[in-house]
Amino acid sequence: MGRVGVDMVRTVALLLSLLVLAACETVPITGRQQINLYGDQELSTMAAREYRDIIRESTVIRTGAKAQQVQKVGAKIKDAVTQYFRQNGEEARISGYRWEFNLLDEDEVNAFCLPGGKVAIYSGIMDVTQSEAGLAVVVGHEVAHAIANHGNERMSQSLLLEVTGAALSIALAGDDPAAQEVFSMAFGIGTSLAVALPFSRMHESEADRLGLIFMAMAGYDPHEAPRFWGRMAAANDNDGTPEFLSTHPSDQTRIADLQSEIAEAMRYYRGGSGVPPSGSANSRSQSRAEVSPNRPERKASQDEEEDSADNDADDDMDDDDGPSAGIVVNKVTGSSKKARAAKNRH
Repeated sequence: MGRVGVDMVRTVALLLSLLVLAACETVPITGRQQINLYGDQELSTMAAREYRDIIRESTVIRTGAKAQQVQKVGAKIKDAVTQYFRQNGEEARISGYRWEFNLLDEDEVNAFCLPGGKVAIYSGIMDVTQSEAGLAVVVGHEVAHAIANHGNERMSQSLLLEVTGAALSIALAGDDPAAQEVFSMAFGIGTSLAVALPFSRMHESEADRLGLIFMAMAGYDPHEAPRFWGRMAAANDNDGTPEFLSTHPSDQTRIADLQSEIAEAMRYYRGGSGVPPSGSANSRSQSRAEVSPNRPERKASQDEEEDSADNDADDDMDDDDGPSAGIVVNKVTGSSKKARAAKNRH
């Protein structure tokens, strides 16, 4: 690499550093710092257009018990999250969100959320959720992706990697072509294994943690989350992909992490009758120190008993349909145009 190439790399590094500092934001509750280079309004507008296209090309299930369940759970989690941010003086953070929850007639076991609160649940996953609380695990996870601005952060990361790669390629322009080719291959593989895949798994783990809290805010018992992922593991096609090569944590990792995070989520659990607590838990250790995992359960309120009855009815509704062994679980297969459109936004 010549002198000009070195100077170019330094200049690009300086500009990227300034850009990153200017775009630094904080994820609610977890307190994690993130880089969002795109405007929220711009991204929400693009997402709304994409979502309309997906809905138009899909068969949307609008009637029946399952469709009603999606609307009910979506509304409860949306309202609980909105109330939490309002109580903490952060309502502006989600003021531009235009929430939608739709059930799509798709056999895939999946769901996705686009920026701005556009959520879609595939009918194939309803056999695994089995109840209103099980569905709350899925909806809470997808809402968490939106609240944490994971779409913006993922696009920002891709942009930074593209700019960095282009700058290094230009800097190496005068070097041996064979060396340039080796660099291109190494940069592509290296960024995928060392940056992109761990980054995606981190998003999924953060959405699991936030989703656990959001379902608790809405009155759903967070203990259902590990049970749901146990059913997902049983339904998984188990393609043998090592976790470090996957965009998602393994089911076993998810279950272990969720079990360790239940104590934190219980701080927000209102059992269908109370109000989510004010304040945010910015560290996992803080929340675990404040709440005992073995805290005694309080007597169920009348509302809780009614919710439990609703959940039992939901269980009866889905008990006849077990998860299909041939379904690809927890990833978009790209078998349809709308699935491909959603693939990089989950």
